[in-house]
Formats: sequence, C-alpha cells, structure tokens
Amino acid sequence: MFRRAWSASDASVIAATTVVCGCGGGDAVRATLPKLLSVAVRLVLDADALNAIGADPSLLALAAARERRGHATIMTPHPLEAARLLGATAASVQADRLGAAHALAARLRSVIVLKGSGTVVCAPDGTTRVNATGNASLASAGTGDVLAGWIGGHWASLGTSAFDIATRAVIEHGAAADPERPGALRAGDLVERLHRRERGD
Repeated sequence: MFRRAWSASDASVIAATTVVCGCGGGDAVRATLPKLLSVAVRLVLDADALNAIGADPSLLALAAARERRGHATIMTPHPLEAARLLGATAASVQADRLGAAHALAARLRSVIVLKGSGTVVCAPDGTTRVNATGNASLASAGTGDVLAGWIGGHWASLGTSAFDIATRAVIEHGAAADPERPGALRAGDLVERLHRRERGD
C-alpha cells in the first residue's frame, strides 16, 4: 500500500511474496496486473483487480493460465464482481451461488471466495465449502478488504493450500463478526476482533 513502486520490483522479489491486489487503487491497478498475473506465485485478487480482469480479455486469459505455470490464485468477488467475470448479472449469480462459484473456479482455474450470506469457497477441481459464520454486519464498506488481507497474511505465514487457507480465513472472518450487533461493523473494528481472536483473548 505504501510502496507504490513495489510492483516494478524484480520478478524474483514478486515471486517470493504473497501478493494481495485490488483493495483500492481503482483503475490504476490495471497497469500492474500483467506482471503480477505472470510472476506472482501466490496471488489474492479482490475488488478493483477483479473488475479490471473482467473488463479485459487479455487479463482474463493471463489469470486463467496461472495454474498451468504452477501459480496459485485466490479471488474474492462479491456477487456483482462475480457477474462481471462471468458476463452475467448479479441476480443470476445470487440465484445459483454454488453454480456461479463452480463456473468461475473452472474458468479461471482459481480458488473462488464468493462473498455473501453463506460465503462459497470453491476450488478449481469443484471441491466446495459453504461458510456458516458471519452475519449481515459484514456488508459494510472495507470488510471485504479485511478478508483479502487476512487470506494473504495466513497464506504468507502458513503456506498451506490455497483452498484450505481461503476456507480458514473465511471462517475466522465471519466468526469475528459474531454475534451480530446493531449497526454496521467498521472494518477497523473487525481487524481488532480478528487480532483478539488470533491471540485467544
């Protein structure tokens, strides 16, 4: 976030790093995506990155080719972002959330975290888990960015499979919002709750 020239680093630096891309930056993120999609071995894509990929067939092709190079990808779309990637509507994604997650995972050869009530985690081979933690307070701004960062942090420190990392992070992210309280949950408060749970407080 604070080292804006980092994406221009040598390919070996990027390949050795767990990268989270798309949590802010708007359309400017588009310029960094070809290199990240080509080089990063562990890549979490959210929000602005997903919108850029959905609007650019060349980026979509780069994303889908990552698995063949031994690179792992976790994508964290909400229903509208998933719809853009599928060339569909948010209503059709919501009408068949499992089907949409399966279609995205198969098309993009990525672990898909389709956010929403009963977040769906789907691997490229079709293995699927549906999360039971969390509540409507996670619909507030910034909580999806927290999830992407939490996934990236776990992936960097634990190094297990993308599917298992995504599942664990989704469960913990939702559990940190339980039980539901009145009003929206601030992203900063969610981070503090996750930190306290991680420490066992």
